[in-house]
Amino acid sequence: MAYDRNDGTIGAAAACGHLLGLDAERITHSIGLALAQTGGTRENFGTDAKAFQAGQANAAAIRAVLLAEQGFTASPHALDGGAGFTKLYSGGEDIAPVLATLGSQPLEIDSSGIEVKKYPACYGIHRPLDGLFDLMAERSFGLEDVERIDIETSYGVLAPLVRHPPCNGTEGKFSMEYTIAAAIADRGVRLSSYSDEAVTRPSIAPYLGRIATREVTATMIPRWASIAVVFKDGQIRKRRIDALRGSPQSPLSDEELLAKVSDCISWGCSSVRPADLLEATQRLGTTSTRDLIAMIERPNLQAQELQ
Repeated sequence: MAYDRNDGTIGAAAACGHLLGLDAERITHSIGLALAQTGGTRENFGTDAKAFQAGQANAAAIRAVLLAEQGFTASPHALDGGAGFTKLYSGGEDIAPVLATLGSQPLEIDSSGIEVKKYPACYGIHRPLDGLFDLMAERSFGLEDVERIDIETSYGVLAPLVRHPPCNGTEGKFSMEYTIAAAIADRGVRLSSYSDEAVTRPSIAPYLGRIATREVTATMIPRWASIAVVFKDGQIRKRRIDALRGSPQSPLSDEELLAKVSDCISWGCSSVRPADLLEATQRLGTTSTRDLIAMIERPNLQAQELQ
């Protein structure tokens, strides 16, 4: 899936053009047409527009490629021309050296690997959650046992966490304070943790002020986070997380993947069986799309036959 801002639309358009087998000229037009549809801002984080931006990046990419395939044109210098993308959205950097390496360098997806989001929250909250659950496995505690929680992170992690305090479920996904408090209260983080009712429950609000966050490094890479829980009995427990759960360095187990799939399907009130969907994803690349869809939709067909 393309990311939800300008660069995602461009990258997705180039990828779609490659998948369709377009020649270099039409892929160039695809990129220009994609640029004509770009837009998206972090200001929308915590609103419905955030998810819309992600979908729009993909929709714009597909639209651009299909138009280029049919002969629609765009400037071949849409990226780096005098009034092109780099001029408008950056300092006008010369990207020719980078473009010249395309096809000769390892693909980013191969070098970095694929991450699976374990929690249905902003990625900036994931490492603190990993550390918190490690501490909860060592000592059982509730919100009433906590004096305060201190979270430190690398640069840039807190930038998208803009909701203080959140007022609805969508905003809750971009609130470190709410998510950490909810994780303790609910003994986990699930999609139901981000319903409007869950985010605004009176039992959570008094504890949000006990959770403090700060960035302590000047660089974004490597990413890391630490969490320190100070208990009312004076005990302090800390944990630092570098490789987040779900990353290539710390992949989710089959049980964790199944739990995530089950939560998504349950929240969406789908009749698809979680184990079937998980099995289908594990067969990608070795099984035909038709057979994969049949595997996933089988429960729906059985339900229709029983009606």
